[in-house]
Amino acid sequence: MTPTFYLIGAGPGDAELLTLKAVRVLKESKVVLYDALVSEDVLSFIPEGVEKVYVGKRAGAHYLKQEETNQLIVDMALKYGSVTRLKGGDSFVFGRGQEEIEFAKTFGIECHVVPGISSSLAGPTLAGIPVTKRGINESFWVVTATTCSGGMSKDLTHAANSTATVVILMGVGKLELISQLFSMYRNEDEPIALVQDISLPTQKVVIGSLKNIVEKANEYDVRPPAIIVIGEVVKLGKESSIIQAAAQQLA
Repeated sequence: MTPTFYLIGAGPGDAELLTLKAVRVLKESKVVLYDALVSEDVLSFIPEGVEKVYVGKRAGAHYLKQEETNQLIVDMALKYGSVTRLKGGDSFVFGRGQEEIEFAKTFGIECHVVPGISSSLAGPTLAGIPVTKRGINESFWVVTATTCSGGMSKDLTHAANSTATVVILMGVGKLELISQLFSMYRNEDEPIALVQDISLPTQKVVIGSLKNIVEKANEYDVRPPAIIVIGEVVKLGKESSIIQAAAQQLA
């Protein structure tokens, strides 16, 4: 029998946002390799007795190098006959899922992909922000702030020079540089939102403008994992109850 590799997008964290297919594959898994951004509620779908292997990645802290994870996928697929890889969000949206598939295929492993809800869509939605609205914008861009070399993506300049809603991943650590860049091409009063811990009980939404968002991010201690949303549609969103409660205490 041909060994099989299942690549599952775990979504933003809320277990109820998993697809039915993802749940079925998890329940039928023999071994699961999972990342740091996969919530405990999602992991609860894995039956007792199934081997779970942590290969987590968070900003600035990688447990295994990508090459080591690739090899582990192959080793487990050959050992068990099938292996399941569980990644936060969607595996094909800055998730390096294609790299894992390409490596597995060189060993004759059959590959299947189960899409997940990307934080780039779930984040704005759960903050009450539509990424598109008739009469306001005609497109939305999803951009990573950080390239594989650790530098700023040049696509951010193109995005800033557009009228699109811009959703930025992996950018909280570069928030000041991003706000400065967008201020060069857009009004400094342009609305911007930060959404942390998307879909989880600890979700935090901070809304401000390009000129004050760094100060607000520091005030409310915004940290990864979080996304950045820039555009006029942000005016339709609402700050989270966590932030509102904190603001009342400070008043």
